[in-house]
Amino acid sequence: MGYVDRTQLAEFLRGRRSRVQPDDVGLVGGARRRTPGLRREEVAALAGISVDYYTRLEQARGPRPSRQVLAALARALRLYEAERQHLYHLAGEVPEPPARPSREVPAGVLHLLDRLDDTPAYVIDAKYDVLAWNRMAVALLGDFAAIPEPDRNIVWQAFCGPRPVDRYPGPDVDEFAEQCVADLRAASARYPDDPGIRQLLDRLRANSPEFVRRWQQHRVCVPRRTTKRLHHPVVGEMELECEPLDIADRGQRLVVYTAAPGSRSAEALRLLNVVGTQWSWPSPAPEVR
Repeated sequence: MGYVDRTQLAEFLRGRRSRVQPDDVGLVGGARRRTPGLRREEVAALAGISVDYYTRLEQARGPRPSRQVLAALARALRLYEAERQHLYHLAGEVPEPPARPSREVPAGVLHLLDRLDDTPAYVIDAKYDVLAWNRMAVALLGDFAAIPEPDRNIVWQAFCGPRPVDRYPGPDVDEFAEQCVADLRAASARYPDDPGIRQLLDRLRANSPEFVRRWQQHRVCVPRRTTKRLHHPVVGEMELECEPLDIADRGQRLVVYTAAPGSRSAEALRLLNVVGTQWSWPSPAPEVR
């Protein structure tokens, strides 16, 4: 166990408590409060600890909090992932891994998707579930909404969808498959208790010998190339830059497709923006070249 910084721990708890409003945690605000945020007794009740114990923590005179207490406080105070890790470090503990990746896309990211009206973009979680997308993503990759939610996963589509990777060999396809499997293995280690990851792995193992073969290679780090060559059924060949951008504290990534200015692919994207989603096929399975 490490050193407990009781002074900073107390300041951190007070600051996070003042940020959380009663409505955020299902409590009735009631009469006007002298200070913003939750009361100490409300945090204690949400965390399942005594008011006296929590008060002593905020006064920098409490005992070393256990990992169970830290986890309960993190939930009660609605801490972001980086804040949760900071809480553990202040208490001299190694942070526990988060239980599961978040499926809630931040409102700001959803607004950004809407504003990218000429750029295909979508959001995936750590196991490659597609959580949100914009109109141009549908025009480029297909209608995600037409896919049943359990199958709305890029790894599942890659190995068990209409165009599985083992039927369309090629260096780009092979690289994409390796990335998918390596990222899924890393996600399974980061979120060992997530039932969604376990269910996805069970389905893939039962339905794709190619996935099993690659999974058994135990690769967690593969070279990444952001350039993707696609054959689109309406606008033809395209060479796009595929940039995955991490969304902090969510276990999510915003994936954006762009083309070099003045290139044929940029013209193809502009044409696709005009064509829109009228032609879109019902499954996101572009032909990778």
